[in-house]
Amino acid sequence: MKLKVFRMRDKAKLPTRAHDGDAGMDLYYCAPEGRVNKTPIHPGETVLLSTGIKAQVPRDHMLEIKNKSSIAAKKQLLVGACVVDSGYDGEIFVNLHNVGKQTHWFSHGDKIAQGVLMPVNLCEVVEVSEDKLNQGSTRGTGALGSTGNR
Repeated sequence: MKLKVFRMRDKAKLPTRAHDGDAGMDLYYCAPEGRVNKTPIHPGETVLLSTGIKAQVPRDHMLEIKNKSSIAAKKQLLVGACVVDSGYDGEIFVNLHNVGKQTHWFSHGDKIAQGVLMPVNLCEVVEVSEDKLNQGSTRGTGALGSTGNR
């Protein structure tokens, strides 16, 4: 399968895989035209970083934007707003949230996240008139933490 990608700005970097067989494709920061090259993300702040690219995600697929483990672990920067649907035809942005205590700076061309092309099982939502869902389940209605810390 091929993922068609368009550079919206000449200086945008196309997604790359560090190794053959890697699930994720590295996504890169592309500083918008006329903007300072370095962009800060302060503690507690959420920033949408531009990639300068858009992609034609195949029908029945999504492009899931995920953390790069090194950025999450070393910089405490986590990805939010993670799904690029097949019908979206605009620029791909990476939503990074700084949950750490230090400001981090991104320069043009820095790796900021990874994208994983995933198949999607499209389903029809059907309302039922009587709650007989999952009857006989051993889990029951137990919610967060109900199975304990074993």
